[in-house]
Amino acid sequence: MQQYFVDEMPKNNQVQLPADAAHHFVRVMRAVVGSECEVVLPDHRVFKAQLVDRDTAKLALVNQIDRQPELPVNVILACGLPKTKGKPELIVQKGTELGADKIIFFAAKRSISQWRDNKLAKKLAHLQKIAHAAAEQSHRTKIPEIGYDNSLDALLKHEPADFRLVAWEESAKQGEHAQLVQTLRQIKKGQSLLAIFGPEGGISQSEIDYMTSNQVKAAGLGPRILRTETAPLYFLACVSYQLELD
Repeated sequence: MQQYFVDEMPKNNQVQLPADAAHHFVRVMRAVVGSECEVVLPDHRVFKAQLVDRDTAKLALVNQIDRQPELPVNVILACGLPKTKGKPELIVQKGTELGADKIIFFAAKRSISQWRDNKLAKKLAHLQKIAHAAAEQSHRTKIPEIGYDNSLDALLKHEPADFRLVAWEESAKQGEHAQLVQTLRQIKKGQSLLAIFGPEGGISQSEIDYMTSNQVKAAGLGPRILRTETAPLYFLACVSYQLELD
């Protein structure tokens, strides 16, 4: 069943689909009066709903659906800006499907690509739209916030969290594997976890030193060296396994 996010709380037990969602449900899916879908209200509650007016895309709420698709902790992914357009899109799409609460890109020392100020808003709006679609597809109740910081220093100032980790390939090379496991065993429901990942060239030693001085702990992600777009997805899978499946 299709799921859509709506922008306003119900009035007289009815909601209206936003324009993009209305076009998809009524035109693409060819919904008729009586067709059902799921809607997520601004307060994150989910309802089964029936179409009552094709012209206005109004829906009548039928019953609330008890579903808990969100990770039990708030995971913030902070990714050093990759050098190609497709990689941020992939990270946002798959990171949303895997449960990230927020996805931040930042200008790392070894980032080749740059996001100029005059194009930043457009890039973020594009990525936010990808997150919106992925959240609907994966039947989440929250749409991750997509953001950008122009430095590692700004990132650490803007993203306080209960736990902060940086995925570092040197930790993996040295066989370190305890920090990630230890953190996931310590974190409690409702707490936040900031996970930082480098761009294609990795995290520099000076950045590691700076993060360590700011209470960010280095963690290996297993014995293999992962691509910049793979590492955050691997990390989210670990979080899900430890906190939802184990």
